Amino acid sequence: MRIKFENCDLFDGTGDAVQPGCHVLVADGKIAEVSETAIGGGADRVVDAKGHTLMPGLIDAHVHVAAATPNLAALEAMHPTYVAHWTAGHMSAMLDRGFTTVRDVGGGDAGTKRAQAEGLIRGPRLFTSGKALGQTGGHTDFRGTSRADVGDLQRRHLPSLGRIVDGVPACLQAARDELRLGADFVKIMANGGVATPTDPIDWIQFTPEEIQAIVTVAEASNTYVAAHTYTARAIEHACVNGVRTLEHCNLIDDRVARILAERGAFAVPTLVIYDCLERHAEEIGLGGENRKKNRKVREAGLSSLETLAGAGVPMGYGTDLLGWMHKDQSTEFALRAQVLPNADVLRSATSVNADILRRADLGRIAPDATADLILVAGDPVSDISCLTGQGERIPMILQNGIVVKDQL
Repeated sequence: MRIKFENCDLFDGTGDAVQPGCHVLVADGKIAEVSETAIGGGADRVVDAKGHTLMPGLIDAHVHVAAATPNLAALEAMHPTYVAHWTAGHMSAMLDRGFTTVRDVGGGDAGTKRAQAEGLIRGPRLFTSGKALGQTGGHTDFRGTSRADVGDLQRRHLPSLGRIVDGVPACLQAARDELRLGADFVKIMANGGVATPTDPIDWIQFTPEEIQAIVTVAEASNTYVAAHTYTARAIEHACVNGVRTLEHCNLIDDRVARILAERGAFAVPTLVIYDCLERHAEEIGLGGENRKKNRKVREAGLSSLETLAGAGVPMGYGTDLLGWMHKDQSTEFALRAQVLPNADVLRSATSVNADILRRADLGRIAPDATADLILVAGDPVSDISCLTGQGERIPMILQNGIVVKDQL
C-alpha cells in the first residue's frame, strides 16, 4: 500500500526542531521518500497533513505488559488466561497513545510477542526479556519473611515478572533458559526495589561473578543485559560488570554517570511510576517501608535526568507502570520536560530507544526506515502536551506501513 503525506511538519526522530512543509511517501511497509517538495506518482491514499506533525512511532523501553495489578505479589496468584486477556486490552491502549514498539523488562513472553506479530492481538511491536532474574531476597522475591518455599515462583507460565536464581551455575542456566524461551535480551535485578518486602534500596544484588556470567551468556547469544538499579553504587556495580542498559538510575551521581558515558551504556529513567505510586499509595496499600523507598527515589528523579544529561549519557524513555496506572504512560513526557528540552525527550522515545533495541530502522523518518509513524495535531517540540493523555491528539497511526488508527 502507498500512502502520501503532504504539507506536514516533520520531526524525524533525530533533530532539534520540526521541518515545515514536508512530503513523505510510504510504500510496502517502508518510508520510500522524504521531500521538501511534492512527491509525484500515484498513491492508494493521500493525506493532507497541514497543521499536523508527522513523527516516528513512539517507543517505550521499560514496560511490563503482563502487570495486570500494581500488587506484584498478588499477580503471582492471578489466572494466566485472565492476565493474557488483560494484556491484550492494555497493549491496544498503548498503540492508541502512539506507542508502536515497546520493550518489556519482565513478564512479557514469546507467546504474547507472537500473538501481536501475527495480528491476533492489537498492540505495539514487542521486545521481551522473559522473566527478570533476581537473587533470593531480592527484587523478584515477594515471599517476605513468612513464606519459605520458592515453589510456584519458578513455574514458567505463572504470571509473575521474575524468577529467583543464586550462584553462577544457576545464573548461567537461567539466562540460557530465558533466551531459549524466546527472550530478546536478559533482565536482572541488581538493586533493592520499591515493591519487594525484604530488600532495602541501598542493597546491591548479585555478585560480580554472577553478573559477569549472565552477561557472558547474553553476549554469546548476540544480545545484552539490562539491570534494575537505583543507587550510584548499584549502577556502577552493574555497568563495570558488563550491563548495557541501566534502568531507573534515580540515585546516580556525577562520577558514576561519567562511567556510563565512557562505557557507552544507556540509562532508561522511569519517573512516572513513582509519581503514580505516591498519588495512589493509600488506594493500593503502599505503606511503611515500601512507601518510604518510593518517596526516596521519586524525590531524586528530576535531578537524575540533569546528572545523566550533564555527563552525556544517552537516555531512553521508560515508564514501568503497573495495572490501571498504564493510562499515565504519556505523562512521562511532561515530567521530563520540566528539566530537559522537549526535543531531547522526543528523541528518547524515538531514535535513542531504537538504538537501545539495536533497530536503526525504527525511531526515525528516513528513506528505507520501517514505516511506524504517528500524525500529531500540533507541534510536540513546542508543546509536548500534544502527546499526553490517551492519544486524543494523535488521529492517525501507521505500523509497518499499515494504518492501525484513523480518526482524520
